[in-house]
Amino acid sequence: MPELPEVEGVVNSLKPVATGKTIEHVEISSVLQVSRQAGKQAIIKGSELEPFKQELANAKITQIVRRSKYIYFHLLKDQQELLLVTHLGMTGAWFYVQDTADIAEDKFRKHIHVIWKLDDGMMLVYADIRRFGEMRLMTSEDQFPPLLLMAPEPFNESALHHFIEMSKLTKYQNKSIKETIMDGQVISGCGNIYATEALYRMRIHPGRKVKRISQKRLIPLFQMIVDVLNESISAGGSSISDYRNINGEAGGMQDRLQMYGKKQCPACLIPTKQVVLGGRNSWYCPSCQR
Repeated sequence: MPELPEVEGVVNSLKPVATGKTIEHVEISSVLQVSRQAGKQAIIKGSELEPFKQELANAKITQIVRRSKYIYFHLLKDQQELLLVTHLGMTGAWFYVQDTADIAEDKFRKHIHVIWKLDDGMMLVYADIRRFGEMRLMTSEDQFPPLLLMAPEPFNESALHHFIEMSKLTKYQNKSIKETIMDGQVISGCGNIYATEALYRMRIHPGRKVKRISQKRLIPLFQMIVDVLNESISAGGSSISDYRNINGEAGGMQDRLQMYGKKQCPACLIPTKQVVLGGRNSWYCPSCQR
């Protein structure tokens, strides 16, 4: 699942090509239409498909920003401000192309679900292999309350204080540190890959309960998380499986990861182990991480 660095890469690619453009027409795949007829809301949430298309038609993209793992498209239509919030799920990807045939990988071309035809003759195409991604059209974040519960951006000055205060709550004190830092209400945008990496670099066992970690150690752990996220942003994110930027390019952070998905600890060379925490596989070194 794309985490903060991967979403940041998508947003940084989208900004120069899509900001200021107008969405002239919207197309939705037959797969989503059949899904809606069956009573399911695949990808497009909280809106019927035709009104969704009509609302977006002739809307101007005024700003594109990242918030945690979400992409916010700020739109303007008939002097009304709209907000389209999108999440890439596990396999979602945006492409900026003149034709869908320009998408290089067949696995994405086969799973195109939303197309925005822009006024510059190009398309913004959303493909999603497993259809776990989301699009929500609203006028403000208030219309989808979970967005209001997200922690501050990890790069904000208030983020460290927020992390320390949240870690003091009973529900987090009794959780593993790995589950806690993957919780978007505690730290925004840090998922399985970067939680695994930060904990390894700090030599902290992912299953250690928060109450067994001193504040003196939590502070550098938070800074390590920020450092790992920044490193990944600089490397273009991690392409473990299906992450691509809007030009279909993979990231490079996967080549720098020291623990995620590794069979051997790079420090002591003993075999790594795995434990399931919060429903996710967690790699760790049984010797280096305590």
